[in-house]
Amino acid sequence: MYVFYEEDGGFKAGNIMSETDASLQVESESGKRSKIKRANVLFTFAEPAPGALMAQAAQDAEALDLQFLWECAPQEEFDSSALAADYFGHTPTAVERAALLMRLHSAPAYFHRRGKGTYRPAPPDILAAALAALEKKQKQAEQQQQWVDDMAAGRLPSEIAQVAETLLIRPDKNSMQWKALDAACARLQKSPDRLLLELGAWPHALALHKRRFLATHFPRGTGFPDTPLPPLARDLPLADAEIYSVDDITTTEIDDALSVTSLPDGKIRVGIHVAAPGLSVTRDSDLDKLARARLSTVYMPGEKIPMQPDHVIQAFSLDAGREVPALSLYVTADPATGEIAESETRIERVVLRANLRHNELDGQITEAMLNDPDAPLPYGHWMRPLWQLAMALSAQRDTVRGKPENNSRVEYSFYLDGDPDDPDTPVRLVPRQRNAPLDRLVAEYMILANNLWGGMLNQHGVPGIYRSQQAGRVRMSTQALPHEAIGVPQYAWSTSPLRRYVDLVNQWQLIAAVEHGVSARLVAPFKPRDADLFAIIGAFDAQYAAWNDFQNSMERYWCLRWLQQQGITRVVANVLRDDLVRLSNAPLVTRVGGLPELERGAAVELEILGFDELGLELDCRYVGPANPA
Repeated sequence: MYVFYEEDGGFKAGNIMSETDASLQVESESGKRSKIKRANVLFTFAEPAPGALMAQAAQDAEALDLQFLWECAPQEEFDSSALAADYFGHTPTAVERAALLMRLHSAPAYFHRRGKGTYRPAPPDILAAALAALEKKQKQAEQQQQWVDDMAAGRLPSEIAQVAETLLIRPDKNSMQWKALDAACARLQKSPDRLLLELGAWPHALALHKRRFLATHFPRGTGFPDTPLPPLARDLPLADAEIYSVDDITTTEIDDALSVTSLPDGKIRVGIHVAAPGLSVTRDSDLDKLARARLSTVYMPGEKIPMQPDHVIQAFSLDAGREVPALSLYVTADPATGEIAESETRIERVVLRANLRHNELDGQITEAMLNDPDAPLPYGHWMRPLWQLAMALSAQRDTVRGKPENNSRVEYSFYLDGDPDDPDTPVRLVPRQRNAPLDRLVAEYMILANNLWGGMLNQHGVPGIYRSQQAGRVRMSTQALPHEAIGVPQYAWSTSPLRRYVDLVNQWQLIAAVEHGVSARLVAPFKPRDADLFAIIGAFDAQYAAWNDFQNSMERYWCLRWLQQQGITRVVANVLRDDLVRLSNAPLVTRVGGLPELERGAAVELEILGFDELGLELDCRYVGPANPA
């Protein structure tokens, strides 16, 4: 005897081996034995064999007309056996009973299951709605399949193109477009971004990189709403100093400048002058909210996305020849020893004599020239005393650090001679030593200001945002802790308030300390243990990292373009570790498959085989050790 039963939402048939009042022991056609509850038994039969019954019933079920079955069925709840007798006009065979059950069960739009072998036909209005939904679903499936076939054939459907950006940034994985793209990617073994790029959703990889970044972080665009700048409500004294700034030729947000005055006792007074947008861009103002939303200027070769609107930058940038508000740190020191006698912070107006540029001066200024008082040197009366003190301050930090700083690596400036959105724009890579004299000079005084101003905040009990490094871990916090790598007791970013939000926050606190002294902690914009400071730190860390990642990606992209534009097919690289190398003629780190085990720093020759501008990878082959020049 055989049994037809229901299990796991489907129908099965098997040979009855044994049975009790509550259950049956059943053997399937494959020989597998299982125990089933009697409540799941639909009927027993003597012939045909279970395998034959299932095969024949499945075939016959497909031939049963659902619409006719629905019309024949009683409008109330019915038993499938009774409907089988009516439909076939005789006592149904086991195959017919099974076929009818399979057909009823496969059509929930027509028949609603009410129990074991019991169903109820759907009401006409519900059936009509269900059939319409099924028809719509079928058409959607056909449309979706058509999109898949089109993409597999190299054609981009317009419906996919219209939402291509969303499919990469914020995909609705229940949408037809995403399901079609996902299916096409699975068929072609490609990632969504690569397939869409190949199909022409973007004209080139550069456009995809930029659009993905902007859509993620600037979905409303990079412009600013029209937000007026409040006038300065104070009369500031004018600084009596010869002041210059030193920046790259592309810098338009000039945050900092330096002055120096020789004193009769052999000491010098150095002024570190920082733009003071914090005088007008105040906490919780509309302009503050704009800056806080971005937290930092975004840099990339050939362009940038500023943290603050142009009219704020124009009002406070330390452009030469005009009076500009500044927060100035004056330090009196012995240039030979680096010993600081006193320091003072003032809020004042400054007028810069000139905005000096690295591109114009780096080639004219060497360390030997700075150390030789008789060597011809542009702005020598200004640079030499600044240089002497800077070297003494650097030596002091080296003593604290226990070793000299390693600034020997070459860095590169990127210059695009044309449209930054055009991948064919010529790109220039200009190498610069990190320890170039002007770089070292400016960096030393920015370290000094960030150190002394951080100490000033701590002394007055005014909270600030500090960067510290202890046991190799760099972090931001509201505690004035040592920065071991720099070699200072505390370090608070304060010298780039036009470009970095943390610096703007610290400037607000410094202004309060200058104006109110020991009572500043009571009136500063941020009070001790202000939870908002911790929120700023968390948000800044995450966003600053995202901005840096994008900058690195864009620099990597333009490195690949530069190699192609220069027609370079062989390069020399230096081993960093394992199969990781750094090119000697471009700021590009890449992996080399098959690279033999070599010492760190070993020079190798590579053959360039290809460029992946989407994955930002260089495909290259190890040729051998590089021949010495």
